[in-house]
Amino acid sequence: MARKVLPVKLGNLTFGDGRVYIQSMLSVPSTDIPGSVAQAAALERAGCEIIRAAIPDKAAVALIPKIKEAVSVPLVADIHFDYRLALEAVAAGVDKVRINPGNIGDEDRVKAVAKACAAKGVPIRIGVNGGSLEKHILAKYGAPTADALVESGLYNARLLEKFDFDQIVISLKSSRVQTMIEAYRKLAACCDYPLHLGVTEAGTERMGIIKSAAGIGALLADSIGETIRVSLTADPLREVAAARDILKALDLCPDAPQIVSCPTCGRTRIDLISLANEVEARLASVQKPIRVAVMGCAVNGPGEAREADIGVAGGDGCAILFKKGEILRKIPEGRIVDELMAEIEKM
Repeated sequence: MARKVLPVKLGNLTFGDGRVYIQSMLSVPSTDIPGSVAQAAALERAGCEIIRAAIPDKAAVALIPKIKEAVSVPLVADIHFDYRLALEAVAAGVDKVRINPGNIGDEDRVKAVAKACAAKGVPIRIGVNGGSLEKHILAKYGAPTADALVESGLYNARLLEKFDFDQIVISLKSSRVQTMIEAYRKLAACCDYPLHLGVTEAGTERMGIIKSAAGIGALLADSIGETIRVSLTADPLREVAAARDILKALDLCPDAPQIVSCPTCGRTRIDLISLANEVEARLASVQKPIRVAVMGCAVNGPGEAREADIGVAGGDGCAILFKKGEILRKIPEGRIVDELMAEIEKM
C-alpha cells in the first residue's frame, strides 16, 4: 500500500505525486562561480532533477542567481549554523533550503527562516545526520541510533510547525545501511512529510553504489521515499547515473530502457561481455520503457528472455534477433548491435 504523503511543491515539482526525484550536489568549491554553473548545467543534462549547492558564507549566495540562470531544475541551498545565510538564500531566489533547525540557534531564528520561506513558497528540508544530532537527543540514546534520528527529525519538524510551517521534507541519513533503513521505516510510519533518502558518507564509487542500492532500494521497494541522492566520493555525475540505475531496477524510472543479460557459461561462443556493454552504452540515449535482452546462447535466448520486448542471443559467430520470444532472423557478429538498435528505433 502506497504511503500517504503531504504534497510539497519544489519549483515545478511536487513531492507526493508518485514520482521519485533524483538529486545531487555540486562539488566545485563555492568560490568558483563559473565552475559551479558549468557543473550544475552538466548535472541537469545528465538527468539530475534537483541540484543542491553548499552556501558556507555570504559570498556563496552569489551562486544562486547565476546557477538559476543556467539551469531549469530546482536549486537547494545547503545551510549550516548561520540562519542569516538561509534568509539571504531565500531572498536571492533559491527554490528550497536545507537546514537542521536544531543547529541554527534559538527559536526566534527558526521562526525567521520559516517566515521567510513561507512568504516565498520555499520548502525546507530538515537534514538529520548521525553526526549532527542535538545534544539532548544524543545524551538520551547514547549513540546515533535509528530512534535517535527519528526523534531528531520529528523534534525539528515540530519547531517549524510551531510557526505554522508545513512545507517540510525530512531526511534521516546514516552511514550505516541498517540504521538508515530502520530510521526511515519508523519515520514513515508516524509522519506524512515527504522523505529524502540517502546513505550518507557511503564511500567510494564502487562501495557507495552498493550501500546506496541496498539502503535506498529497500525503502523504495516499500513505497517509502519521494527523492533520493546517491552520495559518492566521486564525480556527482556518477551519483546521478547510479540513482537512475536504482530507479530503473525498481521500475520507477519512466521512459528508461532496461537491459537483461545472462552471466555467460561454457555454452557461450560469442564475446557476450563486450556485446552487453556496447548495448548498454547505446541504450543510454534511448527514452523508451522497454526491456532489451542480451543473451549468450539460444538456450537462454528466446526462452529465458521471453518477457523482454526485444533481444539477441549469441551463436557461433552470429546471433539471433527476437521480439517477445519470437525469432526474427540471424545477424552476423559484426552487425549485431547496429541491427538491434535499428529494430529498437522502429518500436
